[in-house]
Amino acid sequence: MSLIQRFDHIGVTVADLEAATAFFVALGLEIEGTGFVEGEFVEAVCGIAGAKCEITMLRPPGGGPGLEVASFVTPEHVPGSPTAMANELGLRNVSFEVGDLDAALETVTAAGYGLVAGVGEYQNTVRMAYVRGPEGIIVSLFQYNS
Repeated sequence: MSLIQRFDHIGVTVADLEAATAFFVALGLEIEGTGFVEGEFVEAVCGIAGAKCEITMLRPPGGGPGLEVASFVTPEHVPGSPTAMANELGLRNVSFEVGDLDAALETVTAAGYGLVAGVGEYQNTVRMAYVRGPEGIIVSLFQYNS
């Protein structure tokens, strides 16, 4: 018997919530809700006294697992490693299937974000690229070949 019932979301902490939200909305995620969390609940969960976060919850069209983008109001955020590579410990990447990889890459590059390296193709079945998004978040975009 599995203790897990479903995969709900991934959480990412950023300094600029507006820029991160705009990036993911441009890729096609939809804002499910926004708000602030503070007080006993968030302090108990993250173990940070006086914590107050502003959060945007995003989900793909039609539902499915979401992406929680949060920015700490108090205490101030602690910088991570915005140039982290895929082999560094921690959250490796956030991955999304896209219908048109080239169009998705054009969208993110027009917004000032770039590829980590290049576009790869795996056994003629899938094309994928890592994009360095807001605040160094690695976003994997992939498209299945028809």
